[in-house]
Amino acid sequence: MRIKFDALISHDITYVGIIQTARASGMTRFPVPYILTNCHNSLCAVGGTINADDHAFGLSAAKKYGGAFVPANQSVIHQYAREAVAESGAMILGSDSHTRYGALGAMGIGEGGPELVKQLLGNTYDVPAPEVVLVWLENAPPRGTGPHDIAIALCGAVYGNNFVKNKVLEFAGPGLSALPMDYRFGIDVMTTETACLTSIWRADDKEVAGYYERHGRPGAYKPLAQGDGALYDAMIRIDLSSAEPMIAAPFHPSRAFTIKEFNAAPADILREAEREAAGQFGGKTSFSLTDKVKDGRLIADQGIIAGCAGGMYDNIREAAAIFCGDLTDTSARTAGPDMTDCRARVAISPAAGGGAFSLSVYPSSMPVNLQLIESGVQRSLIRAGAVFKPCFCGPCFGAGDVPANNGFSLRHTTRNFINREGSKPGDGQLAAVALMDARSIAATARNGGAVTSAAELEYAAPGVGEAPAFDGEIYKNRVYNGYGRPEPDAGLVFGPNIADWPRFEPLGEHLLLRLAGVIFDPVTTTDELIPSGEASSYRSNPVKLASFTLSRRDPQYVGRAQATRSLGEAHRRGERPGEALAAITAAAEFLGEQIEPGAVQISSAIFAKKPGDGSAREQAASCQRVLGGGANICYEYATKRYRSNLINWGMLPFLTDAEPEFDGAPGDWVFVWGARVSLTGGGGPSGRIRFDALLLNAGGARSLTLYSEALTEDERAIILSGCLMNYYAEKNKNAG
Repeated sequence: MRIKFDALISHDITYVGIIQTARASGMTRFPVPYILTNCHNSLCAVGGTINADDHAFGLSAAKKYGGAFVPANQSVIHQYAREAVAESGAMILGSDSHTRYGALGAMGIGEGGPELVKQLLGNTYDVPAPEVVLVWLENAPPRGTGPHDIAIALCGAVYGNNFVKNKVLEFAGPGLSALPMDYRFGIDVMTTETACLTSIWRADDKEVAGYYERHGRPGAYKPLAQGDGALYDAMIRIDLSSAEPMIAAPFHPSRAFTIKEFNAAPADILREAEREAAGQFGGKTSFSLTDKVKDGRLIADQGIIAGCAGGMYDNIREAAAIFCGDLTDTSARTAGPDMTDCRARVAISPAAGGGAFSLSVYPSSMPVNLQLIESGVQRSLIRAGAVFKPCFCGPCFGAGDVPANNGFSLRHTTRNFINREGSKPGDGQLAAVALMDARSIAATARNGGAVTSAAELEYAAPGVGEAPAFDGEIYKNRVYNGYGRPEPDAGLVFGPNIADWPRFEPLGEHLLLRLAGVIFDPVTTTDELIPSGEASSYRSNPVKLASFTLSRRDPQYVGRAQATRSLGEAHRRGERPGEALAAITAAAEFLGEQIEPGAVQISSAIFAKKPGDGSAREQAASCQRVLGGGANICYEYATKRYRSNLINWGMLPFLTDAEPEFDGAPGDWVFVWGARVSLTGGGGPSGRIRFDALLLNAGGARSLTLYSEALTEDERAIILSGCLMNYYAEKNKNAG
């Protein structure tokens, strides 16, 4: 499939690099609406003015090229898209992995920045036609069960077995009518954690039409439903009435347990997280979670309700209702459906946690925040002891409410990967996050941090009553919207930390790859490949950012990669470093071939069993490339988007067989004979490309089978050119 999208959307740790790449490739205007939001690098205390410089660049780019600019703290990226961008039947490509607007009938796909660059240059998003999985919803969820509970259960059922990997989820069924829009959004945005390609929902009922109407965009609605006799490749049935409050234990959203199961054996479940941390970091950290279990209940340190998954009005409103008291007697009920009369008769209890438990709430947008104020919800939660914070994605990726060493945080956010919350194992600091729905986080807060299911409490759920009216004036007064009105003569505003990409060499005839990182974890996330938190301040400076690569997983990687890059630079100058020449000679002897050293390109590589789970961030690949990386070797790529990022940055996405297990180590060499020829002409009936390779180390040489799954002609050309920018530069040169 070759797809052109109706709109593009990015946030402030991706849009600078995308625009820099696109302008270097010949872009002169935004050909489709491109929305630049500021919700990731908006906490300018991290990195000082560096982040604000990126925002100044973004506004100048929106003016110059004709785009939209949403100032910092106005909205998180996906809530703005729901409120102001998505349309039924439209397609939106975003540079954030949680780009999901299917509940509104808009198909959103999250990819790395280079895929947006292709759209900005008028080219297509190329993907094999995906299989489609029907998600059939029945009945209605019980009181105390929220969207995160459904989403965590879904992730637990399908992530580990790859049941929906790179497929489209299509939500339908009679249970849809029981779910208000915020509930649907909360499930939809979490489909990213199943490893599916994207999701789409039936959009033919009053909820969807009413949402567009309430947000001043009735023309954006049109019915969207499957036709009679529609066929699917697979099916998932969810009985909403049997759903229970869930918890995703560290360190993955798919480690799903009902809270009842978790509380039956918390120490046993947490020991698994301790073992995982010990396996990754050995003696570098002192990490214990089981000592937080008191009288059979885990005592958490903090609760967070935030962002595109948790920060919606309905979630926060029901969390507030839990603090209004045990109102089983409806005659004593003080909280109406809109929460106006709730006075928070119950507070965050200090009993279990000794007063240490904290609850922070980050609304998803300023219009939502105003609704919370006008309805009394914010007043109620503040009175109970909660703290309200800006519209900011920080807690989701480690730039806000970072727990103390050995801390345990409960979050209604999208991910709980190891180190994603901002800890620094290299400095001896490690913490943990479990995912829970806002309802159970509020119930836990009432119990002083003792993990508690909202279903355990008797409270008066506020029902489906409408929120106060959406106030679109907030965006009209603050958002710059210049689509269709570019100002070509306007200048871009560059801060001192905004740097151009370095030059990348085309692919050599043969490759000599030194293993700079070897990781045998079951999965390696993009958060480990390039961490969040303080590193985010340098997303606009490729060289500075690269120094953080794998810093929380393998701190020696950067030094090894830099040393290999220096060898490669010397080799290109004709100096023929001895250790590299020895490896080339050993390869020639083993193969019985004459190998001209000048035809060999020296780069570094990473081996990981299954790299690339999580974020769409292109920097997980580009930082390797900046450090001289030329390839990844793995058994399986966790996501299509990470593999695409490797390709777009000119790196070969090698696969190798899991049996026998790969036995390379840091410092070993991998020689790829005739890499350029294989890439140019390889590919059997299935499209798989085989590469002849050797593993070279102190024990000698042995054959190593490497291959790549099917690559399009454009993808091959990008790798041959050295990266997407080189590819477009060549096309422009040939066209001119």
